Amino acid sequence: MTEHVPEIYADYRERFPAVASAMDGLGAATAAAGPLDERTQRLVKLGLAIGSLAEGAVRSNARKALDLDVPPEELHHVAMLAITTCGLPTAIAGLQWIEEVLAARK
Repeated sequence: MTEHVPEIYADYRERFPAVASAMDGLGAATAAAGPLDERTQRLVKLGLAIGSLAEGAVRSNARKALDLDVPPEELHHVAMLAITTCGLPTAIAGLQWIEEVLAARK
């Protein structure tokens, strides 16, 4: 897999290394704070990203889930689960971003 790092994110890490390092630490601490395994955490984070309409986070979490061998059908299911909580337009936007990640991997 070729790691995808948006230019703005790479710039943020370069310009604000202390903040980036602190965020890395916070991410590691939250991941270790409970019993969820990495795969489950990734699906939860994908759902949160869809609900927040955070396109970059949806794409990132979809890629990371695929790297963990999560099947595309499970990513689709996460998007469908967003319908009743976040609304159809939000879920469809998330589904579109997931589909674009999948298409880029073909």
